[in-house]
Amino acid sequence: MEKNKEAKEIKPTQIERWLRKHKLQYTAATRHPFVYSIHDGSIDFSSFKKWLEREYVFVKTALAPFAASVLLKAWKSVDSSDVEVMLVGLGYLNDEICWLKKEAPKWHISLTSVVVDHKPVLDYFRFFERLTRSDVKYAEAVTILWAVASVYHCGFGHCLEEGNNTPEEMKEGCKIWGNESFKQYCQSLENIANARLEEASEEEVSKAEVLILEFLENVVHFWSVSLGET
Repeated sequence: MEKNKEAKEIKPTQIERWLRKHKLQYTAATRHPFVYSIHDGSIDFSSFKKWLEREYVFVKTALAPFAASVLLKAWKSVDSSDVEVMLVGLGYLNDEICWLKKEAPKWHISLTSVVVDHKPVLDYFRFFERLTRSDVKYAEAVTILWAVASVYHCGFGHCLEEGNNTPEEMKEGCKIWGNESFKQYCQSLENIANARLEEASEEEVSKAEVLILEFLENVVHFWSVSLGET
């Protein structure tokens, strides 16, 4: 009976193993002081304004091109049904761009004159630019796309959980990533990433793990800059 019970135990996926192995790094991103200060209402509004400015540039010039490159890789993959999920993701990016444009006047932001000159921010942008190259494997790219979505969902979703003191001015933005629909999108990405990692070589899996850690480090620095940290 015990042997049968053990045989029926579900084997953890690659991403589940990574989340356990790198829990500290993942938590550092999803519960970053910037995110947590939104949740508890202590955030300096000037910090949020700085983040809005940089987030607009990030999505438009770094994340959207990267997501489009993943879409192309999905189209070329064995299972082209992945394309539908990637298109959903591009729709969310469009929603975010529209929201940022709508928010800009409220915060007295001129999106056409935003200057991005902090090294941690530029490093973050270059990280995604590097991932758009054709030599980056689909398994690696889609894993990072999942990581981005997961960190944003877990982080900003936390700002909507029971007991939050998130300022009303920030709740609409948090709902873009913290809603149930985006959660389902994250799960779809995770399923795709796990499937592609199962098919990938050991070298590709190792590269994907390194990239996840690099992304987590970069996003922590990106949010730290909004708090005035370097």
